[in-house]
Amino acid sequence: MDSIYDVIVIGAGAVGCSVARELARYELKVLVLEKECDVAYGTSGRMSGVVHAGFNNKTGSLMAKLCVEGNKGFEVVCRELDIPYKKTGKVLVAFDKADMEALEGIIARGMANGCEGLRLLDKEEISTLVPGIGGIGGMLSPNTAIFDPFEYCIAHAENAMANGVEFRFNSEVTAARKDGDGNFSVTAGGKEYKAKYIVNSAGLYCDKISSMLGIDGYRIYPCRGQYYILDKVAYELLDIPAYPVPKPGIGGLGVHLTPTIDGNLIIGPSAEYLDDPDDYASTPEVMEKLFTEAKALLPAVERRYIIGNYCGIRPKQAPPGEGGFRDFVIKEEEECPGLINLIGIESPGFTAAVPIARMVRDMLGKHVEIVPKKEFNPIRKGRIRFRELPKEAQEKLIKENPEYGEIICRCQNVTRAEIRTAIENRFGARSISSIKYRAWATTGRCNGGYCLAKIVDMLVHDYHMKPEEITFRGDGSPMFSGEVK
Repeated sequence: MDSIYDVIVIGAGAVGCSVARELARYELKVLVLEKECDVAYGTSGRMSGVVHAGFNNKTGSLMAKLCVEGNKGFEVVCRELDIPYKKTGKVLVAFDKADMEALEGIIARGMANGCEGLRLLDKEEISTLVPGIGGIGGMLSPNTAIFDPFEYCIAHAENAMANGVEFRFNSEVTAARKDGDGNFSVTAGGKEYKAKYIVNSAGLYCDKISSMLGIDGYRIYPCRGQYYILDKVAYELLDIPAYPVPKPGIGGLGVHLTPTIDGNLIIGPSAEYLDDPDDYASTPEVMEKLFTEAKALLPAVERRYIIGNYCGIRPKQAPPGEGGFRDFVIKEEEECPGLINLIGIESPGFTAAVPIARMVRDMLGKHVEIVPKKEFNPIRKGRIRFRELPKEAQEKLIKENPEYGEIICRCQNVTRAEIRTAIENRFGARSISSIKYRAWATTGRCNGGYCLAKIVDMLVHDYHMKPEEITFRGDGSPMFSGEVK
């Protein structure tokens, strides 16, 4: 068993990684436990990549307060950690008079929450701002933005690790208890760890972690959202997120269109309650409905633009039949002192992640002296994105390192040097998905048809992995089985 930690954070999604980085600022011994082989493998890696403004959340709620606070500070954090970010704004599209009336209420709520610049748009204004959009009018949110959610989690985790936080991947928590000495014992990945405090940021499994420690009053209802991914050609159709006016009672904000930071376009999500928090299957009837609703928003969308699909699952506290949103639970449990529960952190949890982390810090500060770390470095340099560099910079890199001159992923123009950097990541994660998130290879129209073999060749010949050791997303997802002649 390792020496006792001050804090164990369970879960390495957006919130867990943000908590880790925040605690790395102080003289604390911190450990992060994650059941997957890398960060952002759960809900945080399966969302739309939108920085929300905070007008959809109930006034006075933690959701509203932390979303608005997170939105205002998001760009600063992205600059520190070199995370791609773009303030695009967002439009809500109205299709009838009832929608326009609903928008007036949304603007009033947003202003009460502290949002700035919200305004109604008539049909001519919205058509000018978003050519080709459907509807009779809408609303503009100028402070909505888009970003790279994978890079966000990777960057926070890397910066936390560089400043002393420890991470253990492939470490699912199977038992947790409070010992007679007042400390916690946590069993994860077959090992036992001890800590003075626990931060439960386990997302879809936060209720189960809480129950392990004797707090049984929570239940998470998994709610699946299905998405289409459109090719980069679709980016020419829309450069600002477009949402329908939200309808009451659904589990999300409705099917919307979102440009990504890399130039694709996303359609989704749906909202379907499930029993299984790991059911990421796409279903034909829901996917058909997604496309129909997207076509109503943007008639120029065509099926030929589709290059893939994926699913995300929200950790909702609101059960089926109630729908909508319940507020975040962020609290130290009185019945289990030292346990800080983060329950039901669904959208806009990503936007609110840093303010949530500060709340956790303040809760810990009531028990221990929070001493700033003199050598803390908030700056993290991100990866080189060769395709985005001017020609002169590309030529310079190729002279310095010829591997920048070899394209491995043709769809995304990713070089061998970028793949190597991704493979040699700080956490040692070498699954195909981990490489994808760090270099963006395999994400183009051919879905890895060209580059996957070259990446595997590098793993086998340069890094001496056996083919059967290569996985898509860690344990249980082998890329190869057996041999053929």
